[in-house]
Amino acid sequence: MNSRNNIIRNIDWWLVFLYVTLVLLGWINIYAAIYDEDHSSIFDMSQSYGKQLLWIATSIVLALVVLITDAKFFFNFSFFIYLLLLVLLIAVLVFGKEIAGSRSWFQFGSFSIQPSEFAKFATNLALAKYLSGLNINLKKIKPLLRAFLILAIPAGLIFLQNDTGSALVYFAFIFVLYREGMTGSILIIVLVTVFLFLLALLVEKLVVIVGLTLLATILILLIQRTFKNIAVVAGFLLVTSGFVYSVDYAFQNVLEPHHRTRINVLLGKESDIHGAGYNVHQSLIAIGSGGVSGKGFLQGTQTKFNFVPEQSTDFIFCTVGEEWGFLGSSVVVILFILLLWRLIILAERQRSIFSRVYGYGVASIIFFHFAVNIAMTLGLFPVIGIPLPFFSYGGSSLWAFTILLFIMIKLDSDKLNVL
Repeated sequence: MNSRNNIIRNIDWWLVFLYVTLVLLGWINIYAAIYDEDHSSIFDMSQSYGKQLLWIATSIVLALVVLITDAKFFFNFSFFIYLLLLVLLIAVLVFGKEIAGSRSWFQFGSFSIQPSEFAKFATNLALAKYLSGLNINLKKIKPLLRAFLILAIPAGLIFLQNDTGSALVYFAFIFVLYREGMTGSILIIVLVTVFLFLLALLVEKLVVIVGLTLLATILILLIQRTFKNIAVVAGFLLVTSGFVYSVDYAFQNVLEPHHRTRINVLLGKESDIHGAGYNVHQSLIAIGSGGVSGKGFLQGTQTKFNFVPEQSTDFIFCTVGEEWGFLGSSVVVILFILLLWRLIILAERQRSIFSRVYGYGVASIIFFHFAVNIAMTLGLFPVIGIPLPFFSYGGSSLWAFTILLFIMIKLDSDKLNVL
């Protein structure tokens, strides 16, 4: 009895409240996105909103299971859970069903499950376990490479499933590594790489190289002109110039055709509102038509007449924008910001490195999904097909995010037992 009382008393109820609020708002907006007058009951199990209620109910059960599980279980079995999910990621490549061009699903009758969603919390556990080991210094190359390997293996397997969006989520862990001591230069290199990639797609290669040469010349004039410093600047110029010229090859041979088209549409190099740009074009119309206060619940014309594909999943936010307007959209954004803010507070107050790393991992994953999903609906990021956490329709997504979050809630509730 005392153990049960301690669990209830030590739970961070603010996080639970934010979770429940987002899940319920998501359910209501899923109902609005696919409302059918012939099936008007929100509890109709023949419709996606009825099925989502089932996912919500089972997610609550999963949350309770996590909360009554000994917190030491997640530490002791971190690598086992990680390896189990790697096996599932390999198995789905062989036995999985292809849906929307991605071989990411196990199909069991009418029920399907996506291992890549669960791989995120499993990878987070494994990374937290590794970084909580003795003498792990991320400023040294070997520990950093091992940490990158933990992230790269599941990301690579997911990429092979043709699920680029889920694979890109693993870039979010760079914020965790930075918090745990990785040198800031790595973060700068990643940002510079992304910037140069986009610049090389938008501007003539020769112009970019001339700009890099001018930058290198200015650096040489500003710094102490020793052989070592000049060699570093020259090396920077050679590497970045080579990268710029390799962008076209990577763009044409690594990315799928639909990804290339979506990036070109985003960058303004193509106009395809009837093809690759259709979803975003209709999403912008829906959000813009909502105005300040929205058209009202079940009154969205873009929503009612199914103009936006995937509106209950990846594009659920445009339902919020059309029916609840700027004010309703702001409430949703604020709720997510509060959730992230609370997660960072919890992470920083942990006594164990494992719990702190895991907490920052949860915040990073949710932030990436939240920021990229909303940016997709606003045409600020290519459409890569990732759900809005707790909001979008789907059992795998809701289950995985629930487990991800409630493991952190459980670890936090047990923090006083950590010496």
